Amino acid sequence: MKTIKTKKICVAGILCAVAVVGSLFSFPIFGSRCAPVQHMVNVLCAITLGPGYGVGVAFAASLIRNLLSLGSLMAFPGSMFGALLCGIIYSRTKNIPMTLLGEVFGTAVIGGLCAYPVAVLLMGQSVADVAFYAYIIPFLISTVGGSLLAAILIGALKKTGTLNYFDEQKRRTN
Repeated sequence: MKTIKTKKICVAGILCAVAVVGSLFSFPIFGSRCAPVQHMVNVLCAITLGPGYGVGVAFAASLIRNLLSLGSLMAFPGSMFGALLCGIIYSRTKNIPMTLLGEVFGTAVIGGLCAYPVAVLLMGQSVADVAFYAYIIPFLISTVGGSLLAAILIGALKKTGTLNYFDEQKRRTN
């Protein structure tokens, strides 16, 4: 049992590092730095580790990105809601297309709406300058790109049997 948890923590650390390094490949859209690799990592965490680890990795990667000045406070709502939703969907359905849609909806809609109070209260944006739905489009662009990357990578992982290995590991810990 300890070996499986150690493996999960190691995989989570690797995926967190991928998200942080992947944030070097970000682009600005409407005051938000879009990092599609984070969304790819969210989906991979959901499928390989589960929703709890997914949210943990999203939080840790967002924190490290902010500490290294590779992201903004928008990284937190822009990653954590999608990670949670796609993790819950995959754990309940094992349906990969629905998991990808969960990442897109969780990040773009829920994360986009939750980014408004972060922008106003923590980043000093003027209420008059930012609409409450202003972050939905940039988050949507980022998460769709990351979800497409994840779909490609998941296809490769399926062919090699790696996804079956992670599902077996998850069953052993439950």
